[in-house]
Amino acid sequence: MMEVILLERIEKLGQMGDIVTVKPGFARNYLLPRKKALRLTDANRAIFDQQRTQLEAENLKNRAEAERVAKSMDGLVVIIVRQASDSDQLYGSVTTRDIAAGITDAGITAEKRQIKLDRPIKTVGMHSIRVDLHPEVSVEIVANVARSKEEAELQARGERINRDGEVVEISEAPVETETIFEDSAKPENDGLTIGDGATEHTLEPPQTETDNESISLSKESAEKAQI
Repeated sequence: MMEVILLERIEKLGQMGDIVTVKPGFARNYLLPRKKALRLTDANRAIFDQQRTQLEAENLKNRAEAERVAKSMDGLVVIIVRQASDSDQLYGSVTTRDIAAGITDAGITAEKRQIKLDRPIKTVGMHSIRVDLHPEVSVEIVANVARSKEEAELQARGERINRDGEVVEISEAPVETETIFEDSAKPENDGLTIGDGATEHTLEPPQTETDNESISLSKESAEKAQI
């Protein structure tokens, strides 16, 4: 592990001036080359103490600029057109690079490293995206992913075209199962009750050979009892 002095606030790590312990790879590949931290040494501690006032002043200036940009991005919707299947699954995905390009097309400079996505977007729809403009300033925008600009306009109004070609509210449109579960996260049908929006169906586990033997024995017992 490696100890470093943070030169700015790092989410889930600490504030400017904090001494934290991180993995060497994270320090060498991210914190140190991007000048977000200094390796903890007596010399670097002295340098930080001398420059702290200047660093704090620069941080305030950068934060004020980020807050100004955040106001201009408030309510921003980025339209991204992609091909997709009837089940709304994209042929490919939307990445941080695509979203950053969409923000730039709207007249606001953005870098892909500022876009925070847990995973690439793989479905049509309205997706809320966090953009970090500064360690202390972030803003939420919306990525409107659609097959065409016309579909994007419908989605912005809370509507969509169903498989019958009818315009319906998104809340009324049928939801495809594959858009809810990843293959590795699909629930097993072991007698659970699953709702389909209107009725509920109980899925019973398949009968095993032991179950069939039990049924046969029960029938024989009943016949003997009648005799």
